[in-house]
This record gives sequence, structure tokens and C-alpha cells, in this order.
Amino acid sequence: METKDEASNGTIGVESVQGRLRLRLPCQLFAGQQKYITLGLTDTGLNRKVAEAKARQIELDILSGNFDPTLAKYKPQIHLSLESAPPKGFSLLQLWEEYVEFKAQIVSSTTVIRDFKRARNHIKSLPTQNPQDAQIIRDFLFEKTTPSAAKKVLVQINACCNWAIEMGLMKGDNPFTGLANQIEPSSKDPEIINPFTAAERDLIIAGFESSRYYRYYTNYVKFLFLTGCRTSEAVGLQWKHIALDLSAITFCEAIVEKRRKDTKTHESRIFPCNDSLRSLLKSIRPQELPDPESIVFPAPKGGYIDAHNFITRAWKKVLEGLPIEYRPQYHTRHTFITLALENGVDARDVARMVGNSPLLIYKHYAGSNLCKMQVPEF
Repeated sequence: METKDEASNGTIGVESVQGRLRLRLPCQLFAGQQKYITLGLTDTGLNRKVAEAKARQIELDILSGNFDPTLAKYKPQIHLSLESAPPKGFSLLQLWEEYVEFKAQIVSSTTVIRDFKRARNHIKSLPTQNPQDAQIIRDFLFEKTTPSAAKKVLVQINACCNWAIEMGLMKGDNPFTGLANQIEPSSKDPEIINPFTAAERDLIIAGFESSRYYRYYTNYVKFLFLTGCRTSEAVGLQWKHIALDLSAITFCEAIVEKRRKDTKTHESRIFPCNDSLRSLLKSIRPQELPDPESIVFPAPKGGYIDAHNFITRAWKKVLEGLPIEYRPQYHTRHTFITLALENGVDARDVARMVGNSPLLIYKHYAGSNLCKMQVPEF
């Protein structure tokens, strides 16, 4: 929600956007362009008085000819409400909490709930909360997590510290600059793209079919392999998303933290069904047309499949009994993309089907097929 204190022409307006205060500057100061100063203060009674005092200061500078058009003079030196400002320097966890509160205004709820929460857990476990101990933090993450996970956390901490310096919460240079680039992922890292072969895919499906405890999930696993969709999209799929003639699926929603939302890219996409996928959908669709709102792949006891529970129990147990290298369940997506490329589907078409950008497909998948390509005569 956005609220504004209406200001007459030439005065500074105080605005509240998503519960955070900012100042709206007169357009005539910048040749008609609208400019704002983000104060980094939550919208409380006390902080509004601070914001109004800052606005009056700027107005006096304008009238006296002392206005700083670079705005450096007016940028806040502390990004925390007066009620909770700590007496000493900020810990890394404190910086992260403030950074997330700020970013929550402009990033998706999924990023806040999943990615930022995961990073917070890593930051909370660090042996030191002093941002200047960047080298210690890097070594700790590298030792305690996978290289890919360590790299991701360092990238996020680096972005947090850049923001903190800009907001006046940190002084000097960012000690995390370049640290993430020093980590090279291992070929055995579970986050590295290492798709299953077609034979391994079929072996996994057969493993679920023959499992005494987890055969219920066989169709769900088939679907993941046949579409390459994201896990959250498969969990949230409803019959209304599937064409009556089973010719296509519309991926437009996902389940994240038991909440229904739009897809990761915020865009819907149409996925064309081949014979194998149509056959699967036909085998599980009730003879009488199902309720459009009903879930295509419900949990054994109803409701949504718990993706985390499925991975840590069903997926892990079934793959442990197979003569193949273990990879996380998300590699069903990697497998679909890779097999599609190997079978001649254009990378741009694959990108449209799975909801990725063509650039990402070329960067992470298409390049792995170079060894199988042959240069034609020309």
C-alpha cells in the first residue's frame, strides 16, 4: 500500500510505500524527472517526524540556494528506525534482516520465503557476525556446504553489503567483493547440472513402480520427467490447467510454502503434450470429468504433495536401491531439457516449454552437447 502526504508545488512530499518512508522531490529540480530519497525507515509516528524534519531541511536548502542536486547530502546515514538502532556496529545478521526488509518491496514472495530464508539460516550459523571477517566466513561456508551453495550465499551477502554501504550502514569497501568468484564448483556437487540418461530415467520410473512403499508417486515422477516442469508447478497443477482433449497443459501457478502463487517467472506458458504425456494424463483422469479445481497429483492422504518430504523420503529411498549415481529430484527437469536438446529440439523452443530464457538454456545446457555435434560441410 502506498500513502502520500500531498505537497504543494516546490515542497517535499513524505510517502509510505510498503510500510517504508521516502521523500518525493519536486520535479522542477530535475528537469521534470521525478526523484525520490529512500530513507530506510519504517512508517511509525516517530519516524514520520524524522522524515518530515528531513523534508523541511531540504526545502530550506532549496530556498537558500544550498540544495545538493547529487542528493548525497540527504542520504540517510543509518537505515534503522530510531526505536531499534543498536549502540554499536551492525552484525552481518542485522544487516541481512534490514536488507531483506528492503528487498521484500521489489522481489517476489518466493524469493523472500525460500531463497532469502535459506541464506539467513547460513548467515545465522556463521562462526562470526563481523562483516570484516569475510575470509573466515568464506572458508567456513566452503567447508560446511557444497561449493555451489557457498557461492550462492557469498553472492547474496555481497549484494547485502553493497546495499548497506550505499545506505550508510557500513563504512569503507565491501570485504566480500570477488569472494564468490574464488569458488569453483566441484563436478560432484549435487547442484551441478548432471542429467540422467534416458535409460536411467526409465530405471527410476521402474523403481517407483516396483516400490512397496512409494509406488503411489510413479505417475508424479513420470510427469516430472515428461514435462521438465518445476516441482512447485507439478504439485500445484489442477485439472483446469489441462486441455479437455489432453493436447496441452497451461503452467501458470505453483505451490510455494503451501501457498498458491504465479510461476517463478510470473508468466504462464503452454506445454504441448506428446503421446506419452497424453497417455499418462488419460490413465489418471477420472472417467467422469474431474472438478476443474481438483489437484492432478494429490498427496496420498489428499492435499498438496509435500515436495521436501517426497525428496528426503521417497526419492532418496528409491534411488538408493538403484545402480545409478544419486542426484536430487530437480534433475528430472535437467534431464528433460538435455534429452530434448539431444533429440533436435531447438533451444529456443525448449526455453518456451520449460519457462527459462534461451540464454540460460544455451549457457547451462546446449554447451554440454558440443562434443556430440558435428560440423557440416560448407
